[in-house]
Amino acid sequence: MTRSRLTLAVAVVLLTVTVSGCGAASSLTATTSPAAGQTAGPSTHATSPGSSTAPPSTPRPVVTESNPPGDIPDNQAYVAFASPSHRYVVNVPEGWARSASGSSATFTDKLNSITVVESVSGTAPTVGTVTAVDVQALRAVVPQFALGKVVAFTRDGGSGVLITYLADSTPDPVTNKVVRDAVEEYVFWKAGHRVVLRLTGAQNADNVDPWAKVTGSFRWTM
Repeated sequence: MTRSRLTLAVAVVLLTVTVSGCGAASSLTATTSPAAGQTAGPSTHATSPGSSTAPPSTPRPVVTESNPPGDIPDNQAYVAFASPSHRYVVNVPEGWARSASGSSATFTDKLNSITVVESVSGTAPTVGTVTAVDVQALRAVVPQFALGKVVAFTRDGGSGVLITYLADSTPDPVTNKVVRDAVEEYVFWKAGHRVVLRLTGAQNADNVDPWAKVTGSFRWTM
């Protein structure tokens, strides 16, 4: 082999080795790098066994207190009402609508009302006279009148006769609904003057305490 041929053969061998090395490097790089569009492996931050995240506690709903229809609130304020004749005074719930007709005054709120009627009477009322006269008069004009009791009573401001009864209310002008009312009618008397204090509310309303405050506040001022 001549010198030139030997040199050419050596060059061919070196070129082959170089090309093979480059191919191996490319192959190594391709197998160790993430492919396009792929992400790295799963995170090494694993949750420890048995651990859990507690769900947030559900807040308790706020309960709004309300009164059944016809119940007068316990925090109701009262104001004094003095009769135009200056013969008596009685406390009535503050803020109730007031209307007047002759010697009577009425205070209303929702299903409740208080009516005070003043008149002249020569004799003091008794259970017998109230049963014979007043009850019969009520029976004739009160819708679906149902008598409860007729008894004597005594309050700090005076004494008299109490009539209790059930009655149908006047139909609502909008809904035409009728409510069954429970009525307490206190007949006071002094020196020829008579005052009827009538308390009206829905039959199932719990107005024992408010009605006691009203009747207990009655005073003669003459």
